[in-house]
Amino acid sequence: MALYPKLITDALSKVRYPGNGKDLVSAGMVEDDIRIDGNKVSFSLIFEKPNDPFIKSVVKAAETAILTYVGEDVDIKGNINIKSRQAQRPEPGKLLPQVKNVIAVSSGKGGVGKSTVAANLAVALAQQGYKVGLLDADIFGPSVPKMFDVEDARPYVEQIGGRDLILPVEKYGIKILSIGFFVDKDSAIIWRGGMASNALKQLIADADWGELDYFILDLPPGTSDIHLTIVQTLAITGAIVVTTPQEVALADARKGIDMFTNEKVNVPVLGLVENMAWFTPAELPENKYYLFGKEGGKRLSEELNIALLGQIPIVQSICEGGDIGKPVALDPDSITGMAFADLARSVVEATDIRNKTQKPTQIVETHKTVKP
Repeated sequence: MALYPKLITDALSKVRYPGNGKDLVSAGMVEDDIRIDGNKVSFSLIFEKPNDPFIKSVVKAAETAILTYVGEDVDIKGNINIKSRQAQRPEPGKLLPQVKNVIAVSSGKGGVGKSTVAANLAVALAQQGYKVGLLDADIFGPSVPKMFDVEDARPYVEQIGGRDLILPVEKYGIKILSIGFFVDKDSAIIWRGGMASNALKQLIADADWGELDYFILDLPPGTSDIHLTIVQTLAITGAIVVTTPQEVALADARKGIDMFTNEKVNVPVLGLVENMAWFTPAELPENKYYLFGKEGGKRLSEELNIALLGQIPIVQSICEGGDIGKPVALDPDSITGMAFADLARSVVEATDIRNKTQKPTQIVETHKTVKP
C-alpha cells in the first residue's frame, strides 16, 4: 500500500491530547514535517512545554494509531520527534546565571528563629544596597509571606526568553517567592517528598529572579529531601546555621553543620548565628538576661572552628515585626535592627573571603553512588 501524508494525519486525528481533549491535528500538535521513505514514517509532535507530563503516553498512542489505521507494517516506532513551543529549562548547575551568591539559611531543629533570621538578613542586605532575592524553601511551613505581609499576593506568570516564568513578589526591595503564595494559608500541606521537591525546583528554575547579589534560601529545619533537592539543583555559595544558646539546640546545630560539610555535599559553612542570645527589655537597653544559656553559640563556633557571624538578642519588637509583616531590620536604629545590620556585614565579609579562598561549589550529582 502506498503511503502519503494524509493517511498519517487522518490516523493522528484519532488521538486526543489529555490536557485539553482535542485531537492532535486540530490542536496543532503535528508539525508539517511528515517524511515517508518506503514504509518508514517520521514526523514531529509539538508540545507546549518540554516537560509535558503526557509526552510518553501521547507518543505511544500516536504510534498505535498509525499501526492500526495505516498499516501494521509501517516503521514508526522511535521515529516521532518531540518539539516544544517553550524553551528548555536550563540544566541543574546552570540555573540562575545572574545570581552571584546563593546563601542557605538552615537550622538543626525548629523553633530557633531561622526564618526570622533569613527574612531580616535579606532586609538588612537590601538596605545596604545589595540586590536580594528570598526563597521560602520551607515547603511544609512557609512563614515568609506572613513576615512580609504579602499573604494575599498571587505571583503572575510572564513569557520571558521563550519560557513561562513566575514573577517574584517584591517587598522592601526584595524579590520573594514561597509555596505559601500558591496554597491555602489555613490548610496543611500534605505532600510526599517528590511533590515538595518538584514544587521547590519550579520556584527556583521557573521564576524570573534576574540579577541578584544575594539569593537567600530559607531552608526547612533539620535534614530532609528538600535539602538534598537544593544541593542537587543549585551550587550553594555557603550556608549559615542558626541556633539558640541552649544545649539541645546546639546538639542539632552540630548535625546541621555536618550535613553541609559532609564530603558528599561539601558546601562551605560561612558561620553560625546565635539567635535569642539574650533578652533585653526595650526600656533597659543595657540589661542582658540570658534566658536560654550564655554564649552557647560562641562556644560551638570556637569548638568547630567556624565564624560566629552574629548574636541576635530577643526584644518584643522582633516578634511584633514578624507578625505585622515589618521585619525589625527595617529600623536600623533599634537594638535588633543594629544586630541584623552587623550580621549582614559579617555575611558579606565571610562570603567575600569564601569566594577568594575556595573553589566554586559544585552541585551534588544525582547519579553518583553513595559509599556506606
